[in-house]
Amino acid sequence: MMRALLLSALLLAGPAFAVQPDEILPDPALEARARDISAGLRCPVCRNETIDDSTAGIARDLRLLVRERLEAGDTDQEVVDFVVARYGEYVLLSPPARGSSLILWGAGPLLLLLGAVIAGAALRRKPAPPEPLTEAERARLDALMKD
Repeated sequence: MMRALLLSALLLAGPAFAVQPDEILPDPALEARARDISAGLRCPVCRNETIDDSTAGIARDLRLLVRERLEAGDTDQEVVDFVVARYGEYVLLSPPARGSSLILWGAGPLLLLLGAVIAGAALRRKPAPPEPLTEAERARLDALMKD
C-alpha cells in the first residue's frame, strides 16, 4: 500500500522545472507555447540544460524574454529567431545542420565508419602461424625439459 502511494506521488509530481510562479503567463495557451519553445532552448551558461530546467539568472532572463515576445504577438519561430539573433545558434539544443555545423553533424558517423574500417583491417591481419620446430630444435627442447 505504501509503495503504491509513493509510486503514484512520483508519477503525479511531473518534471521539476526552474520556472518560478511569477514567470508563468496567465493565458494557458501562451504558457504552453512558451514551454514548447523553452524545451528547444539551451541555457547559455549550463551544458545541455533547457532554460526551463536551469536556475541560472540568464536562463530566467531568457524565459522572461520568450514570454514577453509571445505576449507581443510573435510567432514561435519569430521568438526563436529573436533569441538566436541575440545569443547565437549555441542556444538551440538542436541546431540546424548547415554551414560549419555540418562538420559537427558528420564527424560522429564519419569517425564511427573510420573506426570500423581500422578494426576490420586489424582483425584481418592475423599473424602467420609459427614454423614447426626442426628435429635439432625439438631434440634440444626435449633435453632442456629433462633438466
